[in-house]
Amino acid sequence: MPSFDVVSEFNQQDVRDAVDQASREISQRYDFKNTNSEISLGDNEIKLASISEDRLAALRQVLEEKFAKRKVSMKVLEYGTVEQASGNTVRQSVALVSGISSEKAKELNKEIKAMGIKGVQSSTQGDQLRVNAKKRDALQEVIAALKESNVGIPLQFNNFRD
Repeated sequence: MPSFDVVSEFNQQDVRDAVDQASREISQRYDFKNTNSEISLGDNEIKLASISEDRLAALRQVLEEKFAKRKVSMKVLEYGTVEQASGNTVRQSVALVSGISSEKAKELNKEIKAMGIKGVQSSTQGDQLRVNAKKRDALQEVIAALKESNVGIPLQFNNFRD
């Protein structure tokens, strides 16, 4: 029975490279001089810090440009609230989202069922979704429809088997 997995993940190396490039750019740009702006990468989050909220917004823009250049989806970035920090500065943490949460999995299951394609079944397996069908063409229809839908997370399709 043909099947494939729907996953939501990102390339950690591309994220690391994008953050490094953004950090290098802000250290060289004139508009970031004496603003104590910095970008740092943690395990599953990116920390942004600067002297004012408008510099923080510019920092986010630089980061997003580097992500776009590396073809990493902006949907993996989940911005937290802007916080006041010591020394009259502001900071913000940006979570890196991977995996399909149970709510999103239910939403995807519902969407697949609503397509009404005969013989298609989907089931949640941890942080991914397995889709089975009797025919390969049905699976390709599901992939095309999921690519068109706006779920709010980046989707990749792995382990396509006949």
